[in-house]
Amino acid sequence: MIRFSLRIPADLHEQVTARATADRRSLNSEILHLLEVALTAPRPDTGSPSGDPASPAPLRGKPDSSPA
Repeated sequence: MIRFSLRIPADLHEQVTARATADRRSLNSEILHLLEVALTAPRPDTGSPSGDPASPAPLRGKPDSSPA
């Protein structure tokens, strides 16, 4: 397992800590759970107007990984 340092705003730390307590998990386990859920959730279609505006657009000059 890889260890690394992460800086997050105090209010986000409070939210994750509260959720970890409610879910009876350690803070580390809660963060891992939230990352796993986020990374396995279906991604919205970023090409449509209803797509997630926070999703980055493909880099210019790089091949798109989406099916043609």
